[in-house]
Amino acid sequence: MSERPTAREILALCTDVGSFTDIPFAARPSTVDGPLGWQGYDASHARAAHRTGEEEAVVCGTASIGGTRAVLIAFEFGFLGGSLGERTGDRLEAAYLHAREHRLPVVPLIATGGSRMQEGMLALTQLQRVARQSALTRDAGLPQIAVLRDPTTGGGWATLGAGADVVLALPGAQVGFAGSRVRPPNADPAAYTAEAQVAAGAADAIVAPEELRGTLGRWLRLLAGPPALASAPSSVRRPDPAPVPPALGSSRLPSTGWDAVRRARSPERPPARAYLDTYFSHRVDISGDRCGGVDPDGMLCGFGEHDGRTVAYAAQTGTATRPAGYRTAARLIRLADRLGLPVLTLVDTPGAAHDAEAERHGVGAAIAEVFGTLTAVKVPVTTLVVGEGGSGGALALAAPDNTWATADCYFSVIAPESAAAILKRPPQEVEATAGQLRIRPQDLVELGVVRGIVDHLRPSAASPPSG
Repeated sequence: MSERPTAREILALCTDVGSFTDIPFAARPSTVDGPLGWQGYDASHARAAHRTGEEEAVVCGTASIGGTRAVLIAFEFGFLGGSLGERTGDRLEAAYLHAREHRLPVVPLIATGGSRMQEGMLALTQLQRVARQSALTRDAGLPQIAVLRDPTTGGGWATLGAGADVVLALPGAQVGFAGSRVRPPNADPAAYTAEAQVAAGAADAIVAPEELRGTLGRWLRLLAGPPALASAPSSVRRPDPAPVPPALGSSRLPSTGWDAVRRARSPERPPARAYLDTYFSHRVDISGDRCGGVDPDGMLCGFGEHDGRTVAYAAQTGTATRPAGYRTAARLIRLADRLGLPVLTLVDTPGAAHDAEAERHGVGAAIAEVFGTLTAVKVPVTTLVVGEGGSGGALALAAPDNTWATADCYFSVIAPESAAAILKRPPQEVEATAGQLRIRPQDLVELGVVRGIVDHLRPSAASPPSG
């Protein structure tokens, strides 16, 4: 394989052997040197076709990836830099129409320098055309998983790439809105890489070429679902709620409020990651809020398989959750809602980050986004409090009518230390204050804040009946 794979080579790398079939489309009537009459354009087009063996800068078709059928859009960078013109737009539109007609996920394999200058503004307006097709496909409840190749720049990045539900990237690929010939002369090249986009929360993961087929296969199985489910629009799907995870820690209930706090803060208490690893047979993570931020230490988001079906998850990890963590969770929950998938959230945070940086990045607005998202979604959400439940930063991730607790948790309007300080109580009264706040799991059940306490097998029989 060449250093920069052709469209057919990347398709062979990604798809099951012999499964790819081109999608037919109606050819646009030709004009001399294109819509602008750009002298020499026809000759350049003919040379590109002879060199690559392709008729345009994209190859569109259907194939199986790990046994899941999908529509694939592979850019041929050797054809006029993989640029988008009117005929490119025709093929892209045909691919998206085919995906919606047959209810197939879409996998763009992008390598493009942007819009085709020889077609002027008519080329640039293809971005609107592509964006509309992507939006219609999104509204149909079909997932889009993009793979960023080298290079992915200009409008191709700003539509097919950054607009996808999940964005994977090949190592070292040049990725950015500005291509190498138009960016500022003093620009740091490292900022225009796939790795930089992952670090900035604009892409989810770097995937080695030899792992691409397996990774795409896992994503497609989780997001596209079995044929019976994929054949119906997400708007008519009515998934059952995700089952409540069994407890992993102690089954002994805390004796006092302060005992609950100490146990929730104990490093020996099972963390959220242990719950995810036990609950799912396998899972894949998304990363980034698509607004320039990531919170890998405070929030884990993704999709996993539990008892043969896909469940989305957003899990706090015991640290103060940062704005990017909340926005990533909101992104995850909205995607699950569009795809008709149930959601599991795990609460474990002393509270939202409230340092100056968090305020500058809009922590209040980020929390509001999660509150609003959980209120608006139609799919069921299941919540388990596995550790600390610190104020609104924890409540934002809690399902209003389906939240459960472990014996190792507490849930409080405010941390006992902060409550004592606000009430102007001395430090020695912190423990008593914790008791007054009634933050133990059994208190939360009695107050109606949570539905019940889970044990190591199932939700407690003493908990309120499900509704």
